[in-house]
Amino acid sequence: MNGPEIHLEVAPGLALFVPHGRRSGATPVTTDGVSTLGHVVESLGVPLTEAGTLLVDGREVPTSYVPVAGDQVEVRPVTRPQRVPGAPLRFLLDVHLGTLARRLRLLGVDTAYESTDLGDPALAALSAAERRVLLSRDRGLLRRRELWAGAYVYSTRPEEQLHDILDRFRPELRPWTRCTACNGLLKEATKEEVADQLAGGTHRSYDVFAQCTDCGRAYWKGAHHEQLEAIVARALEEFAG
Repeated sequence: MNGPEIHLEVAPGLALFVPHGRRSGATPVTTDGVSTLGHVVESLGVPLTEAGTLLVDGREVPTSYVPVAGDQVEVRPVTRPQRVPGAPLRFLLDVHLGTLARRLRLLGVDTAYESTDLGDPALAALSAAERRVLLSRDRGLLRRRELWAGAYVYSTRPEEQLHDILDRFRPELRPWTRCTACNGLLKEATKEEVADQLAGGTHRSYDVFAQCTDCGRAYWKGAHHEQLEAIVARALEEFAG
């Protein structure tokens, strides 16, 4: 760029997106005089999904604002809880977030996920077609124009990822109502209805079952149930209501 110089400062929480030399305080940025502030912010590495209020000389401006020489720009993070237009709140996760997808489904949150890589264009288009918030650690994916809504997943640890998404969006939690494998809704089932999925020991030891109305998978309180109950209990304690 070769044009008006502005001074731009990003919030500390957004510093990971920008080059090291631009992370501390307001730094000079040379613009071309025609690009919008949204374009300038993204050119520095900050996805607009992560940019909240944009301030110029203390006043709020839209992403379509065209900066002029001397502007003092502040990029704030999104306000939490973040409100997404439309209802109900639904998510779409990229191929690298399988554990997070299963935990969101465990909590009853409508979460689409494919274990194969659909590719960035297809994911962004699916987000728009189904009006789902796309969750990803791919910054380039979150900058695609066809994306309906998105959010960067900051951590690589599933427990931290779950906490961050629940804190940011505060979705309604309805634990034990969705299939963790396909996202379908669960219904009560008799032992006879799911008998073909039960090994001998399971058939003898358990009497309470649920079954996915979409894929038919059976569920019961097996060996890992205590671990799943702990995940649910922590989420409900902090985010229910």
